[in-house]
Amino acid sequence: MKKHPHALHTVVKAACATLALAGFVVASNAAHAADAGNGKVLAESHNCAACHGPNLNKPVSPEYPKLAGQHADYIYWALRQYQMGNGNPHLGRNNAIMQAQVQSLSQNDMKDLAAYIESLNGDLVQKK
Repeated sequence: MKKHPHALHTVVKAACATLALAGFVVASNAAHAADAGNGKVLAESHNCAACHGPNLNKPVSPEYPKLAGQHADYIYWALRQYQMGNGNPHLGRNNAIMQAQVQSLSQNDMKDLAAYIESLNGDLVQKK
């Protein structure tokens, strides 16, 4: 019995397509859709307004940043850097208060917080 010369090629292509699709499904399921509602709960429970002010837009001191309206990606990575600490000066941020605030947060919690902060109206000015 002689097999068609393209049969193996077809089987390999089908197997690769199946693996690629399976990888996409796994990656899609692993992705976390940020929940701004949970972010609001986290911001309140961690008392972010104590330093960053009402609506996270009026800090109690000039050295604290206005957060309201900041890009979620930036907020998420800033929180991750505080969580990593200053063990690696290229990755971590050194602020004892913020490091203590974020230690109990999961990465999904930080994404939720970031989504909430981005949803707030703030005084941040973007260059055009």
